[in-house]
Amino acid sequence: MNKQDRFWDTPLIFSPSLICLDPCNLESQVRLLESAGIETLHIDLIDGHFSPSMPLGLETVRALRKKTRLRFDAHVMTENNGFFIKELLDTGVDQLIFHMETEKHPDAALTAIKNSGVRAGVALKPSTPLSVLEYVIEKCDTVMLMLINPGYAGTSAEKQVPYAERKIGDLRRLINERKLPVKIELDGRISRENIARYGKGLADIFVIGSTCLGPDRMETDLGQLRELRAGITAESPGAENV
Repeated sequence: MNKQDRFWDTPLIFSPSLICLDPCNLESQVRLLESAGIETLHIDLIDGHFSPSMPLGLETVRALRKKTRLRFDAHVMTENNGFFIKELLDTGVDQLIFHMETEKHPDAALTAIKNSGVRAGVALKPSTPLSVLEYVIEKCDTVMLMLINPGYAGTSAEKQVPYAERKIGDLRRLINERKLPVKIELDGRISRENIARYGKGLADIFVIGSTCLGPDRMETDLGQLRELRAGITAESPGAENV
């Protein structure tokens, strides 16, 4: 699979987060995702320096890559992006997103990823302004907006930022004004309410975590997400129910 994979033009993509699954039963839970029709798995690589968390290692990702044909939607939250980008490209991912806040040469990094036949994108922390996209957005396949501070998903006091909807709307206007095929991906305590609100023309890809997909209730939650998606896409002209 590569950046020409037409799957990414599917309306309303769900990308379940690997770190929100049961770490002792990853393979069996990935099988549940496959059987439910999920086609993408969100892979968070955090180095413990960019944010106070380090839930996954590269070896786990490599081992899982051999077990599933799900598309890997990789999100690099690291200080040394170059190392992790190279390792993930060698492992085999379908989309690779790094943070603008830690990349000294974003244009070069986007070019290197795209030259490997992989979709490339950048992520922004909640308080990072959209102005940093001014001269790189044309090279992006996807822009990810973090709606909470990365690495704090397990902190109960960490809520979605109050300016999330304004920032999402501003990014959508920027993309539309420049007539770009860039996808918007949202990450950070994504709820069914978020999907219902932003899935109708604002955002394209939703990272699904513990807020609406629990490791102990996956079949029920996946069924509810399927119903939600079917309802939203049915309301959108030209959208397919898949």
